[in-house]
Amino acid sequence: MLPFLSPRDLDAPLAWHHGVPISARQFLRDVARMAEQLPAQGAALNLCVDRYRFSVAFGAALLRGHVSLFPPNAMAQTVDQLRSQYPLLWALADENAVEGLTGLDILAVTGAAPDARADAIVLPPAQPSACLLTSGSTGAPQPHLKHWGTLVRNATQEAQRLAALLERPSLDGLNIVATVPPQHSYGFESSVLLALQGGAAIDAGRPFYPADIAAALQRLPRPRALVTTPFHLKTLLRSGVELPEVDLVLSATAPLSPQLAQETERRCGGVLVEIYGCTEAGQVATRCTARTDLWHTFDGLRISKLPGLGEEQGERYSVQGGHVAEPTLLADILELQDAEHFRLLGRANDLVHVAGKRSSLGHLNFHLNSIEGVEDGAFWVPDEVTDGVARPVVFVVAPTLGARAIAAALRARIEPVFVPRRIVHLPQLPREATGKLTAHTLRQLAREHLVPRKP
Repeated sequence: MLPFLSPRDLDAPLAWHHGVPISARQFLRDVARMAEQLPAQGAALNLCVDRYRFSVAFGAALLRGHVSLFPPNAMAQTVDQLRSQYPLLWALADENAVEGLTGLDILAVTGAAPDARADAIVLPPAQPSACLLTSGSTGAPQPHLKHWGTLVRNATQEAQRLAALLERPSLDGLNIVATVPPQHSYGFESSVLLALQGGAAIDAGRPFYPADIAAALQRLPRPRALVTTPFHLKTLLRSGVELPEVDLVLSATAPLSPQLAQETERRCGGVLVEIYGCTEAGQVATRCTARTDLWHTFDGLRISKLPGLGEEQGERYSVQGGHVAEPTLLADILELQDAEHFRLLGRANDLVHVAGKRSSLGHLNFHLNSIEGVEDGAFWVPDEVTDGVARPVVFVVAPTLGARAIAAALRARIEPVFVPRRIVHLPQLPREATGKLTAHTLRQLAREHLVPRKP
């Protein structure tokens, strides 16, 4: 049996709500009270926006033996897809959850339960605990069931690695502000699970605007950490908002440039750590991007190159060991130094071919967003071809740059065949809460803005 909370002082904060601490003991009381209200059967769709109430709902479902489903969004289409797979589906939500969901029983996750018992919770390692869904950035979201033992090993490995990088014996007392939804695998692992299994404490909110992020950090005592994405981090640093000292900045969901990593460490005063992983395998590796481009796997994880897939399919790699019990295929092309160290070259399903040349959307987007004056941008390669060639298109947020200036800057960075013929300026890109642009969203932008030109 494995504990729901790692050994800790139960009177110390496990969470913060607008600067007010919530103890681990109170958290266990809230979990116990919520568990009493849950149905005897079915699966729990956790829609809570508040990170503390999300954690209470997750714990209550575990205590009753239910699997928690973490959707990439709360759109009716997503919920309908899950309902077709889980007929006895019901939802847990707070007052911030979206409206408009019909035909679904919704239980409110409310405030403190001071009179409930606060017994320790232990769970079998094999208990099905969470169903994480991929973000849908390259297609339809796919479910991945996680057992409690896997989640515990994953969180323990991350906590040990981060403590070592911070030169601390543990993460006890570390206070976390996260801009990433707790339903996302990275947000779940690096905020909720780090609190439950790593000894840290989480801020209940999910600040989005730079001033709100800075204020949330300022309310918490040091040591403090910011869990975020490259998109949110770039927006925060470019905003001009004064930042308090941050001991640790975690970034994931897309590669971070060394320049942005160095600026982050200079502005925040702490260490920036990137996390590489995926929904299928969980967290796999870290790197300190301001100093190295090499990724280092978590202890016990080893990466192997899969033989014989051929040029069309490209090179593929798998990871196994530690919290990854079975060999799990990775979606990226790597350059292995050894089984525990690698460079990231791009996504395997991200490869694009133009006029006989090959690149990746990740590589192209990296160079686009490194242009001074580009606030946000993304390449799109349509399915349709012109004169036998698929011509790249760019959607960009760059108020001070014209299309010619952007194209000229790209010519200095990438091969000429990938320089876009069309550059579409937009006031903003419709990114997900994790900072990702899904394949569906890019297709929608293309339908809206790429009107065929008259001859």
